[in-house]
Amino acid sequence: MTGQTAGHSLDDATITATVKAHLATGDRVGTLTRIGVKTVENTVYLSGLLPSQEEKEKAEVIAVQVEGVKNVVNNIEVHP
Repeated sequence: MTGQTAGHSLDDATITATVKAHLATGDRVGTLTRIGVKTVENTVYLSGLLPSQEEKEKAEVIAVQVEGVKNVVNNIEVHP
């Protein structure tokens, strides 16, 4: 068990799907779709590798704008 209620888990799954959709519709589709997204208790965790700090920050901005997101933990690494 994860300790999450079914309703909370559903909300987190919806948030994850929405963040992924928004990342995929950005102007850098090929890059931002390679970001890992996980949501736990309305906190979004971003992971993966991106070529620039600008893209890392953009991914975080996109995630924080999704309805229901309380916090974003950006663990994306930058490797040019």
